Amino acid sequence: MILPPHIIEKLLLAVLIGGLIGAEREYRSKSAGFRTLTLICLGATLFTVLSEWIGGTGNPDRIASNIITGIGFVGAGVIFKGDFGVNGITTAAMIWVTAALGMGIGAGYELVSVISCAIILSMLLIFSWVEGWIDRANQTRNYKIVCEYKNETLQRYEEVFRRNHLKFRRSREMKVSNIITGEWMVKGSEKNHRHFVHTILNDPSVKEFEF
Repeated sequence: MILPPHIIEKLLLAVLIGGLIGAEREYRSKSAGFRTLTLICLGATLFTVLSEWIGGTGNPDRIASNIITGIGFVGAGVIFKGDFGVNGITTAAMIWVTAALGMGIGAGYELVSVISCAIILSMLLIFSWVEGWIDRANQTRNYKIVCEYKNETLQRYEEVFRRNHLKFRRSREMKVSNIITGEWMVKGSEKNHRHFVHTILNDPSVKEFEF
């Protein structure tokens, strides 16, 4: 059986679109990269085309309708809980939307898929810049300071937080013999965090500092 030219064009377009999105994910060292997203887009396109062929005019979507369910299992595999929250949600969303692009190509909506791909790549570029700006403007860090105990020792360091315009919440404090340990969750700009770290690193009374 010889494939019609328009089917070959759909498959090649799926490889191109999946490759473009995958290349962006690969560049950012994400778990689902170039090969994974290319295969997902190509697979979704192929399943959609086969669904139309096998289902005929009576039930052309009987295979394609299960792509969304199947791709959910793939997306769930890249979501995991890290040290600072849940990771991989964006990558899972990219798997989901790449499959949608493949389905669009397979169903004959090539222009819609191409425009959607361009919008997605633009969003990833712009949003990465916005996320970087937000991260510089408002970072959350955990600090641990160990020093000799004196009256209002931890309050003295909290005053340094205030002078550097950092918002803080003391999460833990512990005293062993004459040594006191304080831990804080602190929010503020990257610049203010940097000034605080410089101040503490040059404080001779600090025995241990984790940041």
